[in-house]
Order: sequence, then structure tokens, then C-alpha cells
Amino acid sequence: MNTETIIFSNKDITVTFAPKICIHAEKCAKELSEVFRTNVIPWINLDGTKTERIIKQIKRCPSSALKYFNHTNDKAFQNKAT
Repeated sequence: MNTETIIFSNKDITVTFAPKICIHAEKCAKELSEVFRTNVIPWINLDGTKTERIIKQIKRCPSSALKYFNHTNDKAFQNKAT
């Protein structure tokens, strides 16, 4: 398994996934399976739904292994309580 941070981008956001931090609760895949896919590579498909839904799901990540950078607002990487 890759233990380096993995980066995914679309025109609106960049999403990072830190496998070393992930507790594999699969909350992302269970709640937004059109974006976070456990059986497809690449496993994050940022074109699967609206950016707002992706950001909302990232904020639910229990381990903060998922973070995002909003291109349009020029905000730094974020997760919970933002």
C-alpha cells in the first residue's frame, strides 16, 4: 500500500489523502460512493458529484486523512471546523 500522501484535483479543488492517518472507517465510501470508490483506481473521482458535496464529505472524515484546497477561494488545505 502506498503510504505517501496522494493528491487529486479538478478545476475547483485539490483533495489530499494521507494513508498513514486514515483509520479506514470507510465513511467517505459509504456516504459518497460516486466519489470515494473502494474498488476502482483512481479511488477518488472528483467528477462524481458537485464540489460542495465533496467538501461536506471531507469534513466528515473521522481521522482527517482527507483534506481539500479550494482553488476559487484561495484557501489553504482544510478539514473539520472550517
